[in-house]
Amino acid sequence: MAAAVQSQLCKGGRMGPPGHGENCVGPRPLDPPMESELGKARSASADVTKGSWAKGSGFPGSCPSSPLLPGYPARSSAGSTVAVPERGDMPELVVTALLAPSRVSLKLLRFFMWILVYSAAIVAAAVYGCIALTHVLCRPRRGCSGRRRCAAPACLVDPTLGEHGFLNLRSSGLRLHFVSAGRGNGPLMLFLHGFPQNWFSWRYQLREFQSHFHVVAVNLRGYIPSEAPKDVDCYTIDLLMADIQDIILGLGYSKCILVAHDWGAVLAWNFSVYFPSLVERMVVVSAPPTSVFQDYSIRHIGQFFRVNYMLLFQLPSLPERLLSTSDFQILKSSLTGRKTGIPHLTPCELEAFLYGFSQPGGLTGPINYYRNIFRNFPLEPQELAVPTLLLWGEKDPYFQVGIVRAIESRFVPGRLEVHIVPDAGHCIPQSHPREMHQYMWAFLQDLLD
Repeated sequence: MAAAVQSQLCKGGRMGPPGHGENCVGPRPLDPPMESELGKARSASADVTKGSWAKGSGFPGSCPSSPLLPGYPARSSAGSTVAVPERGDMPELVVTALLAPSRVSLKLLRFFMWILVYSAAIVAAAVYGCIALTHVLCRPRRGCSGRRRCAAPACLVDPTLGEHGFLNLRSSGLRLHFVSAGRGNGPLMLFLHGFPQNWFSWRYQLREFQSHFHVVAVNLRGYIPSEAPKDVDCYTIDLLMADIQDIILGLGYSKCILVAHDWGAVLAWNFSVYFPSLVERMVVVSAPPTSVFQDYSIRHIGQFFRVNYMLLFQLPSLPERLLSTSDFQILKSSLTGRKTGIPHLTPCELEAFLYGFSQPGGLTGPINYYRNIFRNFPLEPQELAVPTLLLWGEKDPYFQVGIVRAIESRFVPGRLEVHIVPDAGHCIPQSHPREMHQYMWAFLQDLLD
């Protein structure tokens, strides 16, 4: 049975100002099979507080649930009619007894999974602790904490990239920061970034496609200056997908071209499954669907070691301290390293990524994404059908190229176009923008015609 999206509500009411709110409100429960029909009838789900955008009118007051289907007669192989009892005919006690073994097995599986995860997290913490200590000893003047950046670097406010604004999301009440350009030039092209980056990672694409599309790059929730609730429960997949829905409808569109990288790609895969009517095309870079990653990692243990930082991030508080040690040196190494980093990243561009993380609580929100990643284990396989362009780096240090075949096996035939970019690492939008743009223009050509 396919897994349904279950809306999880964070404790409390609406959030306060950025950096101070720990509570948020989740979306109304939504029955995924009915999404495509309901989505067409919804009006804009967010109000724009800056810029010349249309004000949304929100969700309908309620979401109807699917009625129980009556017990239709079934034909046997001999042609005789066999009566199928209705669900209500079976006593609740019997149903509970029949499901008990499966529930116990699932709880045991999750229990042992968490033991394994936290054991590995302690090992990862020891390794990253040694790395952080080495940085402190090599650069004692930087100290054991990160320096707060008081002013945004010039490249982060470059007017050629677009106009800055905020959206008030209908479902959660959060304010998300975005940069927009090319309004009125065509369909909406929405960009979702990864970690440890922000909207600025799409600077090349914002310039390239604003002549034919309305390009919008957002700072996802938790990434300052977007609001950043501290509660881990405010970063579940279903709440993050509701944010994407609110952004699309709040900007005044009924669908979009979704372009996503890393964590943004993880959200995009899920969004395309449960909200297909809102996605016309998808461009995914360097990240698999979570169900594919789960199955592939079980069969290829080497893949799990490539993302060992995910295990570290399961621990409370410690990851934030380690990443900020010696003025965020671990993050700097990740962004500028020969294997993991972005080639030719200038000091100003590096500061553009560090600016938000250096603010009080700036690392907690982004790391909370990872603290929810094992919550729904084990995951059901998902069938993927939205027309998608998948770009993958031949030398990606985090994800093996073999995952691409696993993704292809989940797709409806003819809906996926794959390109392995030679000599590329993980950050293709910034390291190989020309190649990415060529593939995207070809993939979207029929929409322009």
